Amino acid sequence: MHTPRTLLCSIGHVTVARRYYACRSCGAKQIPFDRWAGLEANHHLTVHAKRLVTLAGSTWSFDQAADKLGEFCGLRVSNDVIRAVCDEEGQRVQQWVRTSPAPAAALANAAGDVEFYTDGVKVNTVGGWREMRLSVFAKRAAALPAEPSQWKDRVLPQPAARVAFAAIAASHCVGSSWRAMLKRLGLEQIASLHVLADGAKWIWDEAAKRFKMIRDVKWCVDVFHVSEHLHRCAAAMFGARTPGAKLWASTRIEQLIESEGPAFIESLKRERSATDEKARQTALDDLIGYLGDNRDSLWYRSRLAGGQVIGTGLIEGGCKNIIAARLKINNPRWRVRRAERMAALRCVQYSDLWQTYWEAKAG
Repeated sequence: MHTPRTLLCSIGHVTVARRYYACRSCGAKQIPFDRWAGLEANHHLTVHAKRLVTLAGSTWSFDQAADKLGEFCGLRVSNDVIRAVCDEEGQRVQQWVRTSPAPAAALANAAGDVEFYTDGVKVNTVGGWREMRLSVFAKRAAALPAEPSQWKDRVLPQPAARVAFAAIAASHCVGSSWRAMLKRLGLEQIASLHVLADGAKWIWDEAAKRFKMIRDVKWCVDVFHVSEHLHRCAAAMFGARTPGAKLWASTRIEQLIESEGPAFIESLKRERSATDEKARQTALDDLIGYLGDNRDSLWYRSRLAGGQVIGTGLIEGGCKNIIAARLKINNPRWRVRRAERMAALRCVQYSDLWQTYWEAKAG
């Protein structure tokens, strides 16, 4: 028997006649065309139309996405449909990343050292502002060896592959997701892993627990976060934005990169012993405490000589351009599960797996 249905495809709305079949014994009905076209009971979009709608809805706010689809493609879709499709596809992307071999294959086929980054960005939820933690496994070829004086100016190769994922969760749950993703990506047996972060203690604690099966984990605190602490110390000692503060901080960051963590910390302790000024002592105590907690993550000269990364620009840019650029548009209040689904769509695009995901859906 034939039944007409108006559906939305990549060229607009069309009406098609579909044949459906009913089982004489159980009464179950099937419409083969709907399965072939990727149609679902709750909306009328084909796979290619869903791809366009999802791309628009994960790039702009839902109302802007509706306008853009009309302007670019001539597709007339309501805000509510775009929201619903993005939520559904975000959930499917989460499942796809957990089960598909494609993310692991992308990393396996890339050359370079394996790097891990994590950082967070605040997202407005119905329960208040929550931190969404973005994490990335990447592979990157080594840069040319560099001297300590070149730390700001050297050019790094772009990552050959990366897999990003995000969640709003407690620290132990986030750490557990790192371990699960490490396994899914087939990285448990790698010889070494470079872990780069801002120096928060919980990150090092969770990473040490979740990555303990890897023989050689190389820790690195983002050099720019360390520089901020040096400038804060200098401002406390010499006054904010004074020539003395600027000179002290710039000199000390070069000394740190050259001498590396333990030796530099000892030099600060000697500087602290040589002053009687209470304000300077307090500022230096704070700095020594921060660096002491990260003393095994400050091997900047060695990393520069090996062509390795010493900053977390990849993850900081990711937080800004993947998460904040979409989830903070018009300052919406998200339900946590929907924020995570939208983040999953953004992450699969950032991971260069968008095409692979939709090709798998199109079958």
